[in-house]
Amino acid sequence: MKNISILLLILSVFPYSSASAQGKKTYKVNTVAFYNLENLFDTIDDPITFDDDRTPNGKDHWTEEIYQDKLKKMSKVIADIGFDVTKNAPALLGVAEIENRKVLEDLVNQPKLLPKDYGIIQFDSPDRRGIDVALLYQKTLFQPINISKHELLIYNDKDRNKRVFTRDQLLVSGLLDGDKIHVIVNHWPSRSGGEARSRHKREKAAALNKKIIDSLHSIDPYAKIITMGDLNDDPTNSSVKKVLGAKDSKDKVKLKGLYNPMEKMAKKGIGSLAYRDSWNLFDQIIVSKALLDNNYSSYKYYKAGVFNKNYLSNPKGRYKGYPYRSFANGAYTGGYSDHFPVYVYLIKEIK
Repeated sequence: MKNISILLLILSVFPYSSASAQGKKTYKVNTVAFYNLENLFDTIDDPITFDDDRTPNGKDHWTEEIYQDKLKKMSKVIADIGFDVTKNAPALLGVAEIENRKVLEDLVNQPKLLPKDYGIIQFDSPDRRGIDVALLYQKTLFQPINISKHELLIYNDKDRNKRVFTRDQLLVSGLLDGDKIHVIVNHWPSRSGGEARSRHKREKAAALNKKIIDSLHSIDPYAKIITMGDLNDDPTNSSVKKVLGAKDSKDKVKLKGLYNPMEKMAKKGIGSLAYRDSWNLFDQIIVSKALLDNNYSSYKYYKAGVFNKNYLSNPKGRYKGYPYRSFANGAYTGGYSDHFPVYVYLIKEIK
């Protein structure tokens, strides 16, 4: 892997270059990322969902000026993810906490993202606030083949006959530069009411996620699968470790198994969000065994990270160093999101 590290450095200056010294190999690099956009709502009151606060006359005084500033900031972050290495924005980007397709259309038409020609895959989910997950993809790099949404059925803690409406899980299968890739975008139930009390909800979400993954593996044991999202659990929690069965080391992953590169990061204290002076790594990208071998004739996993550039951190005050959220204490802060994005690099040899 030493030569690959050197070549990635070269590619950061000359991305996608096929020129190299004799005997050396060069690699194409693409970024796959996930970002919780922290309540990206438009200003229009939707009578079907509980979005009243995010309107000009609502509690949050969510004006068109604020909305446009939020879009501008989100587009800057997205354009920057992975740019140091690929000189490009993510080829694939999963997003959460978006209100509808319109906000995504407004987002991808921002000046920083418009040249990337992002396509949008999104379904309205039954979440009571109307927030959804979605996948953005650069049309020149990825071609969707199959798209489906998968409903998560969970019920109230006290009344098991009363359904709790939450986000669907989005599955997109397609071709990334000709390589078949399956991407699942998640936003698992929150810890409202406490971690222990709400744990069963996320374990149900993990069980649904595993069912989707198992169905893909039943068709092709060597399927290249990436499951990503805001899991509202850390890599060491039971939903991820036990139900999903994700491993912290590539060597432990067997055929049809999953590797979670975020687990070792979390154990080092690296996080994607902060709460009460502690860090959590709820935002995760997990990959299947087929993305882990060293045959780079097709896309394989290389590296994962948390995108936590300085400008994304709160610059001052009690929450200095925390993700610089866009809304706090009943007012717009001019920040970005209460989550840092996460990403993986996929690489393959240029022939």
